[in-house]
Amino acid sequence: MRHGKKFNHLGRTASHRKAMLSNMATSLILHKRISTTLAKAKELKKYVEPLITRAKEDSTHNRRIVFSYLQSKEAIKTLFGEVVEKVGERNGGYTRIIKTGFRLGDNAEMCIIEMVDFNELMLKDAKPAKKTTRRSRRGSGKAADASNEATDTTESTEEKSAE
Repeated sequence: MRHGKKFNHLGRTASHRKAMLSNMATSLILHKRISTTLAKAKELKKYVEPLITRAKEDSTHNRRIVFSYLQSKEAIKTLFGEVVEKVGERNGGYTRIIKTGFRLGDNAEMCIIEMVDFNELMLKDAKPAKKTTRRSRRGSGKAADASNEATDTTESTEEKSAE
């Protein structure tokens, strides 16, 4: 019986799983976005987010602990430098999982896991969304007047060009 055994073993031995998650975390930190299966991405999220939280406080002890997980000097430099600059004020949720469909060969559910503050397209979309204003169905004077003025100016320029 497997009562109370929560995490996904991903069909691998403990050493294989540890090496795979370490390599995937290193790739995610260096490239900011990787494509993988949904099950692996969910496990990777649980693996890498505590490392990012630990990297917020730059000390020798924290660097050594993170190095014991990642085994990559380049990833440590990137994590404690570039990544922490962007996510320093964030309280959690450093990664985002975007589902991309199913793989052709075995129909496994695929996704992209990425660092949240490094996706420029998502950051651009988020800023205009904050500028929403409330509109009534009756059409308040401001919106209706602006559209009437716009049509009046286009009609007057058409009349001038016709003359």
